[in-house]
Parts: sequence; structure tokens; C-alpha cells
Amino acid sequence: MAAPSWRGAGLVQEVLRVWQVGPHVARKRVIPFSSPLSFQRRCVSCVAGSAFSGPRLASASRNYGQGSALDHFLGFSQRDSSVTSCVPAVSMHTDEQDLLLVHHPDMPENPRVLRVVLLGAPNAGKSTLSNQLLGRKVFPVSKKVHTTRCQALGVITEKETQVILLDTPGIISPGKQKRHHLELSLLEDPWKSMESADLVVVLVDVSDKWTRNQLSPQLLRCLTKFSQIPSVLVMNKIDCLKRKSVLLELTAALTEGVVNGKKLEMRQAFHSQPGTRCPSPAVKDANTLSVGNPQRIGWPHFKEIFMLSALSQEDVKTLKQYLLTQAQPGPWEYHSAVLTSQTPEEICANIIRAKLLEHLPQEVPYNVQQKTAVWEEGPGGELVIQQKLLVPKESYMKLLIGPKGHVISQIAQEAGRDLMNIFLCDVDIHLSVKLLK
Repeated sequence: MAAPSWRGAGLVQEVLRVWQVGPHVARKRVIPFSSPLSFQRRCVSCVAGSAFSGPRLASASRNYGQGSALDHFLGFSQRDSSVTSCVPAVSMHTDEQDLLLVHHPDMPENPRVLRVVLLGAPNAGKSTLSNQLLGRKVFPVSKKVHTTRCQALGVITEKETQVILLDTPGIISPGKQKRHHLELSLLEDPWKSMESADLVVVLVDVSDKWTRNQLSPQLLRCLTKFSQIPSVLVMNKIDCLKRKSVLLELTAALTEGVVNGKKLEMRQAFHSQPGTRCPSPAVKDANTLSVGNPQRIGWPHFKEIFMLSALSQEDVKTLKQYLLTQAQPGPWEYHSAVLTSQTPEEICANIIRAKLLEHLPQEVPYNVQQKTAVWEEGPGGELVIQQKLLVPKESYMKLLIGPKGHVISQIAQEAGRDLMNIFLCDVDIHLSVKLLK
């Protein structure tokens, strides 16, 4: 089955047809080879189409901002750039990305810069928030813990201001790192990131009843060691709360009743709507606890509090504007066309791994090795990717392929759509599953 052409009039016709039947389209085929009994010799490939929403051919990037692949292909005009700047794409060519990273920044006459570190427990939503702030889904996201395995860097550039986001792995204890044989980067990267930070964003998942009532000892130690760096609290996933009054109780615990050096008065401080910045209370004097208090469960030195859902573009907009206003005069570190420091291959591997985590049960996805066999530009300008997924057990192979190849096909389809909106080009992705010898 030949891959359809997605260019010129054919593309417009195809998009119109897809708009009529639904928001997502992809073609998939399961290719059995000579031995139908061997899962090892089965390959699944997928050619993914674009995803979009709206009553007409509106922006395909409702979830992650403007500049989607569909907008790019059809030449749709963007909204007023004075409201939202166009989000740059990532080059599919490693050499182009490398050159861009070392290119002299095209900064204006009065540049401003801010380095922001996102800290929080595993699965608190740091990568989801980073993606929403950046305007593209360049960091891997899944419901399982430890999706982010090492520090990743994203760049927001608007007018004269550049904000550099350091998306770190979830903070864990040395005991957990050893017990689960996790990479050392999960333990070290959050601390290393703090050394160059101008602002710390502490993310708390308020939907997790087991962890939301206090900051972890590891996180508190990190904040204490770098107490000279300003920090803000972001209470994430508020859309999952049935009882919003819980936010008041959590705020009191996580801040020890003190915000921006002032004692918190609940009745006055939290009338704002979710997704907006809660004003720092300006009442009475602070009664903070000593930094070395062994019973500490919160941090009384937060400058601001934000309550939001990282999935909501509107919610995150307030936080983004705050970060832009906190930037200080100083030279940019990157060209305005840089969106992330990751290589195209790293982005692809991380996106596919996130899909594995999302679709496979328990420990299975953590035991899958990825090996990129082909990464090249096709004759029509499309990105052709062939990646081998190596598993240690035949039972894992069966789970990964799924009935009639459904699971591996779904993974390829979802990864293809994500990559299409990162690179702004057609993506032809082929995934094969093999048993490790």
C-alpha cells in the first residue's frame, strides 16, 4: 500500500475529507513476514497525518499553541503576533540544529533573560507545563513516573525577552535510585540545574492525596541549599479536584502560612479564579520558621502562588506572563529560532518512549531498548524514521505488538502526530519489534 501524497491540491482535498470524518487520521498497515508464528519477525509501520480542531480548518495546535503542521502546510495566517509570537519548529536535521544552537543570538538592543528551573516530585506535570509554556510538545509526557530521564532545555523568546526552561527529572531519594536501579541523572540533574537558576518553579500535583500535603525532604533540602534563588509555587492539576476548598488547606501547609514574607490570611488572599496568579498577601509581618527546622513540610519563602491545570493554555498564560516580567537585563544565550537544546533523534526517542510508557503495563516499557536504524529525508521532503524496539522476553513482545498489531500501530500513529507538529513536516515512522538474543 503506497503512502498517499500530502502536497498541493491533494493535501487540501485530504484535509477537507478528514475534517468531515474526524480530527485525527493515520494510515497503518501490519506486515507479516514469512513466519506467521514468530512475533519476532513481525513489523508494523505507520504514516501519520495531522491533528486539528475547530469548526473550520482552524489551528491544529489547540493543545500546544500556534504554528501547527497543518497551518504550515496550508499557509494559514497566524493570529496577531503582538498577542502570541510564532513558535519556531525544530529542524529534522541534526547538523542544522547543532549549528543553530551555536549561532550567535539575534538579540535586540535591550535584551532580557531568565533561567527557570522546574522542580517537583515524579509525575507532577513538569514536562506538560514546559510544553504548554513553549507552545510545542517537545518534552515527553506520560502518566507513568520517570518519563523525563535527564535534564532537558527549552527556550521561550518573545520580543526582547528570553526565558530558558530547565525541565528536570522528578526529585527522588538516593535510596529509591538504588532500589529501582535508576540512572544517576535522575538523582543529580535537579541539583545541577539549580546552580545556574534565576528562578525556581516548584510544582505540586494537588490531585495526589498521598504527596500533596507536604514538600518532599529532598525538595526541601534543595530549596534550603539554594535559598538565595527566588521561588514560586505552582499547584497543578486543580481540574482534578472535586472540592476546591482543599486548595486553601494545601496552600497553608505548603507555604507554612507565609508568602512573600507576609503571613497569609486565607479569606483575603484566594478569591482569584483557577489559572490566575494569587496576589501576595500584604498583611502583618512574617513569622517564618528557621531554615533548619527538621519538622518542616512546607517552604515559607515562595514569592508567588499559582493555581492551574498545565493542560489548559489559558491557565498557563498567566504564569508565562509572570516569567516574562521577571526577566532581568542581560544577553540572550540562544538564537530566537531555538526551541530546545535536544537533537531531533533525542526528541524522537523520547516521544516514542513516552508512548511505550503510556500503552504498556507495569515494568514492560522500562525494559524496552530503542535503536534508530534509519533517519533520513525522503524524496518528497518527508522525514523517514525506522526504529527497532528490542525486548528481553517473548511475553513483552506480544504485549508490545498487541492483537493484530494494534498496540504498536497506535504507538507509531501517536508518535508520528507529535513529531509532525515538532518538525513541521510529514513523518513516515516505522517501528519493528525484536527479541533480544
